Amino acid sequence: MWTQQKWQQRAEQQHFIQRAIIDGQKLTSVSEKTFAVINPATQRLLAEVDISEQITVNRAVNVARRCFERGDWSQQSPASRKQVLLRLADLIMQHADELALLDSLSMGKTVTDARELDVPGAAGVFRWYAESLDKLYGQIAPTAQSAVAMITRAPLGVIAAVVPWNFPLDMAAWKLAPALAAGNSVILKPAEQSPFSALRLAELALEAGLPPGVLNVLPGNGEITGKALGLHEDIDAVVFTGSTQVGKYFMHYAAQSNLKQVWLECGGKSPNLIFADCHNLDLAAEKAAAAIFFNQGEVCSANSRLLVEHSIHHEFVERLLAQAQNWQPGDPLDPASRAGAMVSSRHSDRVMSYIQVAREQGAELRCGGERLTINGSNNFIQPTIFTGVRSDMQLVKEEIFGPVLAVMPFDSEEQAIALANDSIYGLAASLWSGDLSRAHRVAQRLNAGTVSVNTIDAIDVSVPFGGGKQSGFGRDLSLHAFDKFTQLKTTWIQLCQ
Repeated sequence: MWTQQKWQQRAEQQHFIQRAIIDGQKLTSVSEKTFAVINPATQRLLAEVDISEQITVNRAVNVARRCFERGDWSQQSPASRKQVLLRLADLIMQHADELALLDSLSMGKTVTDARELDVPGAAGVFRWYAESLDKLYGQIAPTAQSAVAMITRAPLGVIAAVVPWNFPLDMAAWKLAPALAAGNSVILKPAEQSPFSALRLAELALEAGLPPGVLNVLPGNGEITGKALGLHEDIDAVVFTGSTQVGKYFMHYAAQSNLKQVWLECGGKSPNLIFADCHNLDLAAEKAAAAIFFNQGEVCSANSRLLVEHSIHHEFVERLLAQAQNWQPGDPLDPASRAGAMVSSRHSDRVMSYIQVAREQGAELRCGGERLTINGSNNFIQPTIFTGVRSDMQLVKEEIFGPVLAVMPFDSEEQAIALANDSIYGLAASLWSGDLSRAHRVAQRLNAGTVSVNTIDAIDVSVPFGGGKQSGFGRDLSLHAFDKFTQLKTTWIQLCQ
């Protein structure tokens, strides 16, 4: 276990890649446009990074297409691709400290979470898809004896992957691992707040044996780089994780250009239902706090709406308030900190504005609600809980993406389901009950891609992740992710008589 002092010393020596990586090389900037990457926990500049403009995007797409058509990667055997991805997984773990630090410094999460959860998670995803890709079989259709109809999956070609800042390395792995395993070429655009781990990952992929040009990483902002990718006529699919509004932009870009496939994993306002027959209220309260305060609440599937059966409402809230104290933010490089800084001053302002509006609309602030200053930065927000909220409040309706929880009582199973489903989102939900029949009944009726029973935010590489409504469509993780990166191909062979 590293100490805070050791992490700080390492941070002072850390190198940051500032240029796009295309065809295996750092691209010399073709313009003078850059964006500043600021450490939100200190408000200090980490680096000025090049913005990938249209000419850079064109170059990356041309390189990716050329590699795909030549078969540098797409025509390698599954066994060969498997070995490269396994080596990449090993390299991720060998450089775990560096990758964790890059994400912590750029977006404010605790370095402990990045080192112990995110980096092993990313390596595990690459390893899982590496092991799966040579175990996928095609099908033979039931035709007449005079023909053989084979159904196979073919890689799409050139994929643009646009990923968010809350889990920079993990989200990159979720997109890259199945896309590369399927044989595609990929252009990865990391969020402008957190580009460094993606750029370093591209270097590690080359070291692992991925042919140059198969994975290209373009730092930049959404208005320039993201839009250029969305509108490009020679990209076959865009896979995106981020806000619902930006997801809508990508659908619009696809309609304006070549009708490329668009796969979206967008926002959420996930409910957590606590029934009075829950067997362990202490555990439910502990998990309810983690479900909203982990990663500073910057989680798309965070359980930001807590619905508690009326008969235990007061008792449960008291337990929850006690648990919230365990999530006070601190220096992200301090291993004792369970929460870190919000990603930016702008985002901190946004979260605080929601807290202010909730107060003005009559919600009762039970804890938190204040901004803290640590190391000269005020991007730290206390874990915040409101009760006495109404279903028409902004606090309940809109995704805040911060450590802010709305608590509402319910009187019946029907009311709980109605409140839970009263949302434009449909990403995730949790419920706590000791009644197995109730758990099944309620889970079936909740509009969510994942329903976690007697736990929160259940995620594993072996099961699909994603939602419906304005949370998007398509699934990350599991074998179902290959649906986004391949297309079905029928080969019909008419036999000679």
